[in-house]
Amino acid sequence: MEFFALIQSIVLGLVEGLTEFLPISSTGHLIIAGDLLNYTGEQAKTFEICIQLGAILAVCWLYRQRLMRVAVDVTREAGARQFVINLIVGVLPSAVFGLLLHKLIKEYLFNPVVVALALIVGGLIIFLVERKQRKPRITTVEQMSAVDALKIGFAQIFSMIPGTSRSGATIIGGMLFGLSRQAATEFSFFLAIPTMFLATGYDVYKSWDTLAQQDLAFFAVGFVTAFLSALVAIKALIRYVAHHDFTIFAWYRVVFGALALVYFLHWSAP
Repeated sequence: MEFFALIQSIVLGLVEGLTEFLPISSTGHLIIAGDLLNYTGEQAKTFEICIQLGAILAVCWLYRQRLMRVAVDVTREAGARQFVINLIVGVLPSAVFGLLLHKLIKEYLFNPVVVALALIVGGLIIFLVERKQRKPRITTVEQMSAVDALKIGFAQIFSMIPGTSRSGATIIGGMLFGLSRQAATEFSFFLAIPTMFLATGYDVYKSWDTLAQQDLAFFAVGFVTAFLSALVAIKALIRYVAHHDFTIFAWYRVVFGALALVYFLHWSAP
């Protein structure tokens, strides 16, 4: 693997791992970073999905004991069964809409200008939600019903627009539907597991003919980098939401989105 390709893989892996679980859009950052690094096209889109799997595995690792306990207790404990039902119900809306709109979204929305606009709009929504935040009726994931999970699942559909943020849509959606920041953030982590496994599997299947053996090292470096950096980001976010709101992420989205919009409409114009 050439040195520049190694740098591309590491940088994109870091971008993915550090942004996947923050409400600032990992896909949006990857599209912008890929454009700046001159790594675009169908293979780049497949690479982005694959390194997202590395970030999701970080969640599986950090919550491995809880996930194993659910797997063991699912046939005999009502709380474990409800947890699994909530994940299934939560992932259904994006799975259905993803299958229906996957091709159109990749063809028309995966570009830096759409990302920049979505970042700005998402930031403004976070401002509004935080300003009108009321006392939550659900403070832990265990208190959630299937209806709560379905509502968050529908909120996750908006994350198919690049720049919106899957974690942002589910966390802010959860807060709108009565979850505390901590509960919404934690459920967002868990919901990411089936969502991204399905998205990764489907995308790799559809893009298999674009991959070659010489690409394995490039993908592997990005995958490992995303996994390690996601471990750091998840732990940091858990500590952060215990004492702070999401206003800082709203400011970041608006400022970064505005800068990206100016850059791609002006300096990047042909």
